[in-house]
Parts: sequence; structure tokens; C-alpha cells
Amino acid sequence: MAAPVGSASHAPRYVLMTAAYNEAANIEKTIATVLGQTILPQRWVVVSDNSTDGTDEIVKKYAVQYDFLRFLRVNRPPGHSFRSKVVALQQAAGLFDGAAYEFIGNLDADITLEPTYFEELMRKFERDRALGIVSGFVHEQKTGEFRTRKSNRTVSVPHAAQLVRRECYESIGGYAVLKYGGEDWYAQTCARMNGWDAESIPSLPIFHHKPTGTGANLLGHRYRLGKLDYSFGSHPLFEAVKCLRHMSDSPVVLGGILRMLGFLSCYMLREPRAVPASLWLFFAKNRWGALFPWLAQLQPAPPRSKSFPSYFTNT
Repeated sequence: MAAPVGSASHAPRYVLMTAAYNEAANIEKTIATVLGQTILPQRWVVVSDNSTDGTDEIVKKYAVQYDFLRFLRVNRPPGHSFRSKVVALQQAAGLFDGAAYEFIGNLDADITLEPTYFEELMRKFERDRALGIVSGFVHEQKTGEFRTRKSNRTVSVPHAAQLVRRECYESIGGYAVLKYGGEDWYAQTCARMNGWDAESIPSLPIFHHKPTGTGANLLGHRYRLGKLDYSFGSHPLFEAVKCLRHMSDSPVVLGGILRMLGFLSCYMLREPRAVPASLWLFFAKNRWGALFPWLAQLQPAPPRSKSFPSYFTNT
């Protein structure tokens, strides 16, 4: 069991938002995992993003029992989209007025966590005052057991169950509405541009109960990732190298080819980039800087003059 936190006046405070689209099969598990946390959120807004499967009734049942849980329904044209998810989250953030908090988080509607998950994230913030965004590693079921996702990296913070320091969240303007998704990448890149660090912690599992589909859904997912890479300013040469690295992803070979085709479809049509040039140039310098260190010197170091109060009295 985790050590108890300090006095109420020093206890860390966080709020959560969740966009749920037809998650009747999973949302109750997610609610249970939040209720089981060693530190409860000051407020948790669950937005039904035009659900039609009974999600609303499940969330409403718990919202009546727990004051910190708020329910909001968004009506829109049918179908799922990455844009609508972030729009739903933006509406959720509007219901945080009146809540006192230092951290703001997103939690997907098909996630379960260990009881100390959010407490451990806030302890990480306490130890690292330059940290702006933090999460655990996503685990998905394979052959009957949860295993860490192949794409997990300490430098890549998944959106599934993350916390953002409030000052960082406000400095990046919250989550961006993007055509092909990638709001997690956008947030962490903007954070780094503003002088914050972003990190995932391997020892904190995020149990994802509805991983990316198989068959046609998975093929479409790989194709979309290519479009996503283009929208974020990926260079054709870098994208080709990236697709070669992903040839072993399911479906083998075809997944990498589809990703490249998605990129090329946008490249040939000269679609507008989804992010400002300053952001993708920053990202490109960091990507190529990993291969050619002298390039990283072209990017000036961001400021690191941040001071925050202590929330835990026993760390």
C-alpha cells in the first residue's frame, strides 16, 4: 500500500475528463478503476459522444451516487471521428469551473488502472518540476494476458491515461482538434516547445480493454497513420525510413505499405498541414537530431525557470 499523503492542505488535486462513444461494454470497469484510486479526482466529467448503446444510462447511474462525477451528453451526426472526441473533451473541460486542481487528465473509456496510478503520477510531478505531461505504459491483451504495447516509449506519452500539469495545459492551449487524431503527440510536442518535459513510466501499466481492431479496421488504421504523419509535417525520406521500420507490424509488410500510401495520398494532393510550421520544424530537428547530434544544437534550449509548491509532505 502506498504511503499516505500529507495533510489536506498539501494534498495534490486533479480533475479528469473522458470522451465515451458506445462504451457500454467497458465504461463500468473504467468507473470502478477511478473509484478505487487512492486519491480521487476533484471532478471527473464523462462525456457521451453521441453514444447509442446504453453508455449514458451506466454513467448516469454512478453520477447520482458520486458528487465528483459529472455526466454530459453531446449530440452530433452519427459515426466516430477523432475530431469529435477532442471536441467532447473540450466541452468536458468547460465543466471544471469551481474545482480546485493542479493537474488535469484524460482517461479513455476502456481503461483500467492499478489503485495507486494517479497518486504515482502526481508523485512523479512532485519529484520533477520540469515535467509537464506524464503517463504509464499501455498494455493490451494478447493470447489471454496483458502485455506492454510494442510502440511504448518513455519519450512518447499516450493519451489513454495521462496527467498534465495545469500550467503546462494552459500554456499549450489544451488538446487540439485534429482531422487524423494525434492529439497526444501534438500536446507533448507543444509542451516541449514551451520548455516542459513529457514522459511515460514503464512501471505504471495502463490496461487497454479495446485495442485497435483487426482486419479491415486495422488496415484503415495503418493507412490513417500515414495521413497523420503527413499532417504533422513528416518529411518523405523520414517517412520512408519509418514505414520500413514498421514492416513487421501487423499486418506484416502490408501495414508498412499502407502507411506509406496514406502519407503519399496526402502528399500528392498537397493537403494543408495540421500543425504550425514552427511545431513540425521543432519536431523535425529533434527527430533528425537523434541521428545527427549537431542538428540538435540548432534548436535553442527552452527556459526551465519553474517553481511549484510541495503537495506531498512525506516524499
